[in-house]
Amino acid sequence: MKNLLVLGAGSAGTMVVNKLRKKLPKDTWGITVIDQDSEHIYQPGLLLMPFGTYKPEQLVKKRQSFIPKGVDFIQATVDKIDPLINKVYLQDGREVGYDYLVIASGTTPRPEQTPGMNDPALWYKSVFDFFTMTGSLALRDALKYFNGGRLVVHISEMPIKCPVAPLEFTFLADAYFTKRGIRDKVEIVYVTPLEGAFTKPVCSKHLGWMLDERKITLEPDFVIEHIDAQTKTMVSMDEREIPFDLLVTIPVNMGADFIARSGMGDELNYVPTDKHNFLSDKYQNIFVLGDASNIPASKAGSVAHFAIDLFSENFVNYVNDRPMEHSFDGHANCFIESGNGKGLLIDFNYTVEPLTGRFPIPVIGPLPLLKESRLNHIGKLAFRWIYWHILLKGRYLPIPALMSMAGKDLVIKSEKEKVHANN
Repeated sequence: MKNLLVLGAGSAGTMVVNKLRKKLPKDTWGITVIDQDSEHIYQPGLLLMPFGTYKPEQLVKKRQSFIPKGVDFIQATVDKIDPLINKVYLQDGREVGYDYLVIASGTTPRPEQTPGMNDPALWYKSVFDFFTMTGSLALRDALKYFNGGRLVVHISEMPIKCPVAPLEFTFLADAYFTKRGIRDKVEIVYVTPLEGAFTKPVCSKHLGWMLDERKITLEPDFVIEHIDAQTKTMVSMDEREIPFDLLVTIPVNMGADFIARSGMGDELNYVPTDKHNFLSDKYQNIFVLGDASNIPASKAGSVAHFAIDLFSENFVNYVNDRPMEHSFDGHANCFIESGNGKGLLIDFNYTVEPLTGRFPIPVIGPLPLLKESRLNHIGKLAFRWIYWHILLKGRYLPIPALMSMAGKDLVIKSEKEKVHANN
């Protein structure tokens, strides 16, 4: 009996055990998944909860309800991995061996990495995150009682979970304060370490007007050094200062601490990984999926979904001494809430930036790419049902795992040439 061990029962870990339990014979393969808690949170909903779109009970379900029969679930905290002897040590003293290991332990916000950010005088009083349940709920209450002043939305450094989320929050805040009739009393500033508001230059070029139209000030190239709690001011490495009344920040994101204790990660605890097949750069029986890896793809649920569609078939080939036939291209597909019941949709990969066009069916759509529409907003909200009922359970979704150029407009020819050249 061979043993597959999966560390993490979030999006990537849950999808992969559902996919592989169907593909690996039960009489010769055991599958175990380990996670430190029993609750699965629909993380895209945390962005919307501060604005009243969701309540906590709509975003949380029991992890075990998504773990298929024939997969063992262990609720425990991982202490470290010893990859030389194929063993995982748990903090309660237990040891779990494996033949193959999948690390899907995700990424988490670390406000303590920025001096002053989690100062008790500020944290969850005038400084908030929204990618934790506690932070999102606290921010909901803070917005309710915020009647004017300077709202700063800030990214500490890249990479972060769901790179478009801070911009979405900014647009939603603009619409929220407009609806409350106090937008003229709120100054909104968007602060980023990047050159532009969007992580992709093409998006910045095509959609930069959206900030100007909403009278949102952009502060690019801001690399934070510390936060002064007494003056409520962010200070950058080059000594620029940005004061705030309410700060919504994306703290430094880091991988799991047990990756560091195992000596397997980079400076942010992400595991060096082959970006096309997800095999560890160092260990031939360890794969890394989702946000836990250092691959240059967005740390978003769509990336995990597309990746696992390919990985599950590759894994079966790999353990049977056959070539891994599929090569992941970094495909990501992201809805961007723009406020007032509208949204955008972008589709891109490692080499092709977002383009205009129609998705998922060329010409027909019905979803427009890189353009605001009511349909994209509806698509964003509908995704919660798809997530719970299709994606997590490893069911078929008729969207290609690899990015298709069909239906894309503009520089299709030149982008195809770039892809060919890079391959």
